[in-house]
This record gives sequence, structure tokens and C-alpha cells, in this order.
Amino acid sequence: MALRDTLEFGHADRKAIYEYVERHGTVSPEEVQERLGIDPGGFRHHVAILKRDGQLEETDSELHVTIDAGAEEEYAAGEVSFHIRPARQEDLAGIVGAIRQVAEEKTYIEGESVADEIDHEQALLRHNELESRMFFVATVEDEVVGWVHLYAPELEKLSHTAELTVGVVEGYRGHGIGSHLLARGLEWAGSNEYEKVYQSVPSSNEEAIAFLEEHDWETEAVREDHYKLNGHYVDEVMMAIEL
Repeated sequence: MALRDTLEFGHADRKAIYEYVERHGTVSPEEVQERLGIDPGGFRHHVAILKRDGQLEETDSELHVTIDAGAEEEYAAGEVSFHIRPARQEDLAGIVGAIRQVAEEKTYIEGESVADEIDHEQALLRHNELESRMFFVATVEDEVVGWVHLYAPELEKLSHTAELTVGVVEGYRGHGIGSHLLARGLEWAGSNEYEKVYQSVPSSNEEAIAFLEEHDWETEAVREDHYKLNGHYVDEVMMAIEL
């Protein structure tokens, strides 16, 4: 299922099953059936239709939302080999850890709020009537070392835009991982018909601003003294790229 697909279910129980799974990330069919109180025969029927329509998948006896996001890719830069792929629910702890490592530098406010949100919800990917959230990860020997995250509210007036965060833990910078993550995220956004991708960074994060400018992002506006970091006021730099 593409993230821009309209959510249509045709039956209230089918909608309830999807929403329960979407809200919890991954969950066993037995738990969903028990919590929703749907009779076993009807439940199996509805799950079969949700699978047929590409809205749910079952992996290792766990249900999860289907999001079509492409395949895993392998890259090498010097002695570092890494993979970039769509994130899975089991990557949640690794992504939160990577974002928090970057956030410790006190230069990525938006990324820190993303970590707080997914850690609180315990659901990585979201696609419902209010919002959509997608992650790709960079891994080295199955360890998450970087991420790109896209968030889009399902509001008509903002339906052409998505907010992006991207980051790589310090020990793996300088190998092109961030560039590959950014490209993968923008490719996905373009294929899902988003027209503009944006993000905000503190003006003190000169490295991030230079990185985005090197990839054709432009500064749209600056809000003076918007952040307070280590007791000092810092401007917010709002950047964007048209797809």
C-alpha cells in the first residue's frame, strides 16, 4: 500500500482491526481478535481481506501495516559497508538510540522531538486518517547508525508537503551515509506525490545547514531567538526543497 492511498475498508470491524494494528505497530492476531471482541470466523475473514487489499501483512505471526517503500540497498565507502532500507517496527529502539545520540549534541531539536514521540507511542510507522510517518534506516552489521524520517499530516491544505529529519551517529559520518539517506527519503516523497519537503534546524547547527545547502535545499525563513540552547538564544532556520 502506498502511503497516499485512501483508506477504505467497507466494514466497521475491518476498519477497527486496521486501526488497532496501526496504533500498536506490530501485534499478534490473537490479541487483536480478543481486544476487539470480534468472533474468530469473522476476524479471520476481515484479516484475509485486509491482506488481499495490501493494507496489512503478517510476519512471524505478527500483524503490521503494509507500506510499500522499496527494497534494501547496499553501499560501500572505504572500509565501511552499510545498508539502507525501509525501517521495521523492530528498529524502533535502534532509531530512538541513534536520534538521542545525535540530539545530545544539542543541535537537532526536531529530531529529538521525533525520538520522544515514537518512544512514547511505541509505534514506528503510521498511516491513518490524521497522519502518515515513514522511516528509512542505515545499518552497519544490523546496527542502526542513521535514519531519515518523513512526517505528513493528512490535511488537504498541507497534503503536498512533508517534514523530514535525517541524521547519522558521529562515528559513521563522512562516508556518504547521510547523503544516501536523504536521497532515499526524497525519492520516496516524490514517488508518493509530495511536492515540497521541509525541516527546521538551529542556526548553530552550521554543519546541517551546509549539508542541506549542498543538496539544493534553500532557506525559506529565519525566526530569531526561537531556541534557547545552553542558556543562549539561537535562531531557527527553516529550510525546504521543491520536488
